[in-house]
Amino acid sequence: MHDAYILALDQGTTSSRAIVFDHEGNAIATCQKEFPQYFPHPGWVEHDPVEIWSSQSAVMAEAVASLGGFRNGISGIGITNQRETTIVWDAATGRPVYNAIVWQDRRTAEYCDRLKAQGLTEWIRGKTGLLVDAYFSATKVKWILDNVPQARARAERGELRFGTVDSWLVWNLTGGAAHVTDVSNASRTLLFNIHSLEWDTELLDLFGIPASMLPKVCSSSEILGCTHASILSGKVPIAGIAGDQQAALFGQMCVEPGSVKSTYGTGSFLLMNSGPRPMDSQNNLLTTVAWKIGDCVDYALEGSIFVAGSVVQWLRDGLGIIRSSEEIERLAANVPDSGGVVFVPALTGLGAPYWDASARGSLYGITRGTTAEHIARAALEGIAFQTMDIVSAMEKDAGVALKDLKVDGGASRNNLLMQFQADLLGVDVIRPSTTETTALGAAFLAGLATGFWSGIDELKAIWQTERRFTPCMEQAAVEAAKKAWSDAIRRTTSFHRQ
Repeated sequence: MHDAYILALDQGTTSSRAIVFDHEGNAIATCQKEFPQYFPHPGWVEHDPVEIWSSQSAVMAEAVASLGGFRNGISGIGITNQRETTIVWDAATGRPVYNAIVWQDRRTAEYCDRLKAQGLTEWIRGKTGLLVDAYFSATKVKWILDNVPQARARAERGELRFGTVDSWLVWNLTGGAAHVTDVSNASRTLLFNIHSLEWDTELLDLFGIPASMLPKVCSSSEILGCTHASILSGKVPIAGIAGDQQAALFGQMCVEPGSVKSTYGTGSFLLMNSGPRPMDSQNNLLTTVAWKIGDCVDYALEGSIFVAGSVVQWLRDGLGIIRSSEEIERLAANVPDSGGVVFVPALTGLGAPYWDASARGSLYGITRGTTAEHIARAALEGIAFQTMDIVSAMEKDAGVALKDLKVDGGASRNNLLMQFQADLLGVDVIRPSTTETTALGAAFLAGLATGFWSGIDELKAIWQTERRFTPCMEQAAVEAAKKAWSDAIRRTTSFHRQ
């Protein structure tokens, strides 16, 4: 068994990846392929589902081929995916009826405002743990049914299927034999009751979505189907699914209540394991299903930051003050601090705990002495400040203080950012040896289902620390920085209302 491998498919917002892990959790083959983003109108973000599948299948084949004589040693496949992104396709042909509407898409924001005006916010939140927002899948499905010719009629005749990206991948991997999702992805649709762990008929009626469209909801670690004979030259069990942030939580081995991870990607996402019962947030966080393994369900509190790593891309592509994303740490390190500049990176609004879609990015404290170095440093600090705000909300909801923060994602490799994060939080920030924790979490879930790994204790033994960042900033400086950030947030959120 130890000569075999687990294949993780990591389908993200801008690229598809396939990573082969060995029994020690080492990534022995990694392939990645970007795919196009489409912006047909301001605030709209789409993907071509066929391009998602073709890019994912291409990297999967390339990764497995790189194993050479061991290519038949794949004992299982784990899938992790961009969440909330919505695809509707023909049940007979498998052809999408419209592009995938991406989680970032805001076209249904006005409809969400109408639901709020009807006083439905708390009713929906009580069932789903989610806020009423265009972020989630239900309003995207409704938009497709209402705006694609014949889509609603076809859906009511049972001819269409809906799924998040995990469902779309499994459908294609199995040649249409399996239409499934797991509890973590289902809990992000605004259609799933996180208490009964079933699709909610009242929510389906509210959004006008026929139940025949929906996938079967499974656990996050079980054999869900096998690949079609034409794929990977044989039947390989698909044995694990989790939405990307829940997969990262599991990959970080945050399996104890109160443990927290932060993934610094295009956006940034913090999840706290809240244990076997859902925890209602009083501080504008989301309550979500973390995973289900066997009969055991873990829940999580989640805070979403819309703009994290993408602010670095903006500095590169929009302002041109860096030529590559990697340059920002060196540029920011040229100055000892931000020189009084505060950057609120609300380029697409503010997520948790503010949920202010109208907010826009703001720079405060600019003087004649402000340089590109100060702006670069303030941009990185803005990511850490947003994380601090969510941690504070989590501590209030859970009634416990943060012990440490496990980090992953591309921006977690930025040592300056991670050190400032530790200084702000006043706890150690821990970066693992394997920062590909999202894919690793999917691999872990699949490996548990196939017996590749014996249990959680074995997985904990695999997880290793690469670096620990310990707070070292003087407390007076930390408090001054927090006050400047608080003032900047107040000004930013009030500006568009004036």
